[in-house]
Formats: sequence, C-alpha cells, structure tokens
Amino acid sequence: MTATDLSALSDLLAGPVVPAARGLLGCRLSAHGVTVRISEVEAYAGTAGDPASHAHRGRTPRNAVMFGEAGHAYVYFTYGMHWCMNVVTGPDGEASAVLLRAGEVVDGLDVAQERRPAVRKDVDLARGPARLCAALGIDRSVYGADLLGDGPVRLRPPLAPVPEAAVTAGPRVGVTGAHDVPWRFWIAGDPTVSAYRRHVPRTRR
Repeated sequence: MTATDLSALSDLLAGPVVPAARGLLGCRLSAHGVTVRISEVEAYAGTAGDPASHAHRGRTPRNAVMFGEAGHAYVYFTYGMHWCMNVVTGPDGEASAVLLRAGEVVDGLDVAQERRPAVRKDVDLARGPARLCAALGIDRSVYGADLLGDGPVRLRPPLAPVPEAAVTAGPRVGVTGAHDVPWRFWIAGDPTVSAYRRHVPRTRR
C-alpha cells in the first residue's frame, strides 16, 4: 500500500455516503491480531432525511463522533449484548456513516477462532455486524478511533479493487425506518455475506 492509496481512501470517505459504502467493499480492517476483508456494508445518511440513522434526530452523546471527521469509528452497543461498528463518512457536521456488516477473516484466523469458539465454519466468523466486531475484538474502547492512522484499529484499501459488476445492492437489514432503501451493498457470491431479514414490526395483542 502506498500513501497515495491511503489518501484516495481518505478522499472517498470524506465524500457522499453511498459511494463511500461501495468503496469500502474489499477494504481490510485490522484490530487486535485479526484482519478481515469487508464483504458487506450499509450506508446511513445521518440528518439528511434518513430516519434509519442514529443521527437522524440530531447530535447526542452516543452519536457525537458521527458529526466529526470522516474515517473515524462509530461503535455502539445493541440488544444489550452486541457491539457494531460504523465508519464515519462525509464532511464535518453531516453525520453520515457506513455500518460494517460482514467480512472474511484473511489474517489471524486462529485468534478469531479463539474469540468465537462456537462457530463451526470459518465463513461465519465475521458474518454479521456483531460477529465481525467479536472476531476483531472491537468494543466501546474503539469509539472515535482514527481508522486511517497507525493505531490498534486500522482500515486499509483493497489489495485489488472490487469490480463494479461484482457489487450488489439491496434493502437494509432490521431497520424500522426507510428499510426498503437499497443502501446495503455486498460482494456478489461471497459466502461471508449475512442473510437478509426484512424488519417486521411487532404487533400489539
């Protein structure tokens, strides 16, 4: 990887969220002895008319990092048990971000297996946003980290670009608002991509 490659990734993340999400496919995320190749992402447009975004109603202590510089990590806790990680995108103040939904473990396989001993197939180690964080050992301590720097959590460009023809788009998973917006992107045919489940509102009895 050259400084030019990293600069190009930085420029991509500083732009609109949808191209940034597509461009994150194939990128490598390294943390705590494990590296994954990103195979699935979801884009969220922040305050720009996207009710599914955590930043839709404005800045809070939880989502504050989303309003800052692109290329930083937004990590949140969900369902009282799982960590999920986003890459902040766009100019300062726009609060857009890309959820990292799945990836292939390409380095540190033994470490990822130790962190997820119940997993029988390696393709399932980082298949889903919570599983990806578990395999990488990502938790609240990563919140706000500069992913393009030389810290313990690093995001780097793909070793080879993912061809446009290999990228598929579809509706986002498990969101209550704007769930049919086709801002989930994945590498077609990649076995690490998570299963799609459309959100079904609960009915009161």
